[in-house]
Amino acid sequence: MSTYRSFAAEVQRFDRALAALEPLAAAVGVASPRGSEWFDLLHRKLLAQLDLPPLLVVAVVGGTNIGKSVLFNHLVGDRASASSPLAAGTKHPVCVTPPDLADPRLLQRLFESFMLCPWRSPDEPLNDSPENRLFWRIGTTMPPRLLLLDAPDVDSDATVNWDRARAIRQSADVLVAVLTQQKYNDAAVKAFFREAVEAQKPIVVVFNQCDLEADRAYWPQWLATFCEHTGARPSLVYVVPYDRRAAESLCLSFFAVTGDQSGAIQPANPREDLASLRFDEIKIQTFQGALRRVVDPQRGAPAYLETIRAAAESFASAASALEAGEMARVTWPSLPTRVLVDEIRRWWDDSRQPWSRQIHGFYRTLGRGATWPVRTAWNAMAGPPSDPLEVFGRQQREAVVSAVEKLLDQLDRLSQVGNDTLRPRLQRLLSGRVRADLLAEVEAAQQNLPAVDQPYRDFLREELDGWRRENPRAVRFLQSLDHAAAIARPVLTVGLFFTGLHVAGDLVGQAATGTLVSHAATEAAIAGGITGGGEALLTGAGEGVRQAAGRLFSRLQSQYAKQRAHWLAEWLERELLGDLLDELRRGAEIVKTPEFLEAEAIVKTL
Repeated sequence: MSTYRSFAAEVQRFDRALAALEPLAAAVGVASPRGSEWFDLLHRKLLAQLDLPPLLVVAVVGGTNIGKSVLFNHLVGDRASASSPLAAGTKHPVCVTPPDLADPRLLQRLFESFMLCPWRSPDEPLNDSPENRLFWRIGTTMPPRLLLLDAPDVDSDATVNWDRARAIRQSADVLVAVLTQQKYNDAAVKAFFREAVEAQKPIVVVFNQCDLEADRAYWPQWLATFCEHTGARPSLVYVVPYDRRAAESLCLSFFAVTGDQSGAIQPANPREDLASLRFDEIKIQTFQGALRRVVDPQRGAPAYLETIRAAAESFASAASALEAGEMARVTWPSLPTRVLVDEIRRWWDDSRQPWSRQIHGFYRTLGRGATWPVRTAWNAMAGPPSDPLEVFGRQQREAVVSAVEKLLDQLDRLSQVGNDTLRPRLQRLLSGRVRADLLAEVEAAQQNLPAVDQPYRDFLREELDGWRRENPRAVRFLQSLDHAAAIARPVLTVGLFFTGLHVAGDLVGQAATGTLVSHAATEAAIAGGITGGGEALLTGAGEGVRQAAGRLFSRLQSQYAKQRAHWLAEWLERELLGDLLDELRRGAEIVKTPEFLEAEAIVKTL
């Protein structure tokens, strides 16, 4: 009993997990499982009946105009369902219950997809209605714990009748398959009962409207064909003669077919036979059958979960293809060495003693003034030098425009040939965008960027502080030289400034044209030896220090390129892609959500 209760609790937990997962699955384009056979069996069979007392739901089902309602009335012992030689056409199921099961709450739970209606006359179930109605009444002669239902036709012209008959099939424990010479091999009828067999529902076959003598050689063949095409292994088989008068007076004779191929028959009472069925065994069997369909790898809940997983993979693929950071890959121009030198000089200047900072600042200004005539004369002969920041800005604009044009080309290509997840979203995205407008917007945004922003300046200072901590001896050496230079400043000649400018200018020029900065220049930059005003170029700190300084310089340039690429990616995602990437990323992550993982784990347990 504890195992059964544990199983029932697990089924209920699975239903809650599915309910939580369903909206997430819908967001990645996976349709609700509602309406699928496994899902309906979960609800209409397992959840509806697991914790109910043992009872048997027996449904009379079959095709059109074969006398289902007549046989149903015989089993009930009363005219509960309308019947006519002109094919009455039951459109809503009729349920007759014994007095011990006459509880509307119980019936509503058993048949949750129907609206319960008290039965008032046999003709009411014949009326058309968009609502799924189930008419019920008490049968005073019904065996205890046995519910009988008359279901709509399984091959009706009206598909709503199919759906109602299907819902009854899913709720039922035993199906009474009413067949005739015309219907035993009907495709719709066979398909209907094939689903029942796969859910392990016992089937009772009744061949109606037979000629007991002329058809004796045929009903074994009809039965064999029906069983071969549906997989059914009927628990009981009956033949009922064609007798209109007996049908109208509810006194038809039922004959049980023996197990051999002779077609031999003997009188039988199907109501007593149904009452004597092993209710508990049948209930367990039908629960097992329903559960088997629920966990079927190809057509059950695992297949639904795999569909979600495939959709998530499609979203992940789309997100990867559309990742702005990937699509906007660009070879970013290096930050001009002069800009780095100025930032490094400010960092070094902040660590100087106040007296040293004042002396260096004074003579830096003095040096610039003293060398002005030389710079002016040089510019007159060689022409004004190009501003490294202007060149850098032009290179950045070219890189940005190139990256965006590449991105737009890829988006356009993906909108034509991308996967089913990405294609419609991109077509909507690109339909209202003009390439020229986007390029103009990103170019304007790039022009408003400062050459060095505060996040990069913070990174630079952190790296320099780290270099200072890792190279204390070199820093002390450079500081001692720096102090010595400050003391010697008053006696330095203008010629020294000229020499310093010449060396610094040469090094900056090399970096700007793309050549590697020499170890000496990098070391001097870290030490603060190169400045725009011609401070002393300090050397001699050792090869190891120069190598560490070179690595640091490379990191500073690399980080700058990463930050600018990140800015471009964020801009594109914000201005072009909008919420699309977030949507794709969320879809890709659905298989990692607690809802999906719980549903997957419960399926494995079940």
